[in-house]
Amino acid sequence: MNKRVAGTAALFAVAALILSGCADDGGSGSGGGSIVVGSVNTISGPATFPEASQAAAAVFDAFNEEGGLNGQKIDYKALDDKGDPATATASARELVGSDGAVALVGSASLIECEINAKYYEQESILSIPGIGVDTGCFDSENISPANVGPFNDMTLTLQYGSEVLGLDDICVLLEIAGSTRPTYQAAIDKWTEITGKKPKYVDDTVPYGASDYTPYIVKAREQGCKALAINPVEPDAIGQVKAANAQGWDDVTWLYLTSVYSENFAKAVDNAGAGIYVPAEFYPFTDDNDINKDWRALMEKNDIPLTSFSQGGYLAATYFIEVLKSIKGDITRESVTKALQGMDPIDNPMVGTPYAFGTQNTAGWPIILKSGTNAWEKVSEDWLRIGE
Repeated sequence: MNKRVAGTAALFAVAALILSGCADDGGSGSGGGSIVVGSVNTISGPATFPEASQAAAAVFDAFNEEGGLNGQKIDYKALDDKGDPATATASARELVGSDGAVALVGSASLIECEINAKYYEQESILSIPGIGVDTGCFDSENISPANVGPFNDMTLTLQYGSEVLGLDDICVLLEIAGSTRPTYQAAIDKWTEITGKKPKYVDDTVPYGASDYTPYIVKAREQGCKALAINPVEPDAIGQVKAANAQGWDDVTWLYLTSVYSENFAKAVDNAGAGIYVPAEFYPFTDDNDINKDWRALMEKNDIPLTSFSQGGYLAATYFIEVLKSIKGDITRESVTKALQGMDPIDNPMVGTPYAFGTQNTAGWPIILKSGTNAWEKVSEDWLRIGE
């Protein structure tokens, strides 16, 4: 058994052990006078996603300040799983079993969907992650993220590179968490099915949080790669670009995912090679317009970073409140689950695909970071969609 398979088996073993030994109270989750809503997030550890739950909390706070749901306030509980399987498992049981949450909203975790999906099915509770990361976020009937997700994002960035930029010799470098490798392969295969193109070279050994990415960059250059499609979090991406800069590799095109789309990343990168392209999963927040106006004002009021992650948390909470308002009668886990499963699609210009629980977003907005600009720019006037 290789290390990745062994690691995945360990994750499931931990989940199975706690499932067998811990039963929740199966409560309705209304929490008396408040509506308990939870989220499980990786806020500390090697790869973090703190903004989504912060943004969701800001939306719920604003909702409560305006009176809540006919006076009933939302009690939002966001827990840190630290990227640890046992903590992710325990966090879900605390929220669902002990706190009696009616739903999970705005989560953003490196691992929790895969760890907790079966438990959510068992407890008949639904989750709207602000940022779905691992495979489990996209193949469970009880989980439906607000974002496109890294797998469709990978297909989109490859499609943009080959079909719009006309790039050949695209290589794929992957940072793998849990059992995401097959799903990334499926995303690459989807690109091949659409375009007939195949990656020149694939390296799935790239680690999260490496102190030096030079060996991986040097190896990719030696393979003849002209463009690199990679799935890092922001600090890793900065390290990868700087490693290429140090090698004098200035004509490489970077095809990254939304995880690097931030003002902080743009400020940190002066030499972007032949350009850093991202299919933004939400409407580009660095473009000055009214589409992101409400989100931006709320984030700035609460000192929350302006990133795609905070866009996802904002939208997840916004969708949830709209569905909550449609419920007739008591707000319970059962009534919330029924309402989410039967909801009409919600159209929002911040995303390219109307949101309905169980549907997948397949649109990204192409943007670029050019060398020496330290600023993102739109390179399209419309959404890029998988297969179009």
